[in-house]
Amino acid sequence: MAIDKERVSEVLNLIRPSLQADGGDVALIDVADDGVVTVELQGHCKGCPMSQMTLTAGVERILKEHVPGVTRVVNAG
Repeated sequence: MAIDKERVSEVLNLIRPSLQADGGDVALIDVADDGVVTVELQGHCKGCPMSQMTLTAGVERILKEHVPGVTRVVNAG
């Protein structure tokens, strides 16, 4: 099942203000047919010790809730 890349982008736009409030951001890199979404954490999020938690507990959890077919989220950076 193909994942709606536009929907993934819309959901990331909902998450973005929270990341930007902490000086970070997220960019969508790819959405694979197997449900893996590749993003790039940017700004303060890039290299932050909490970035993996942000990715899994934040970005991945929210994408899974709102976009059918998302299996996991990985950081390109």
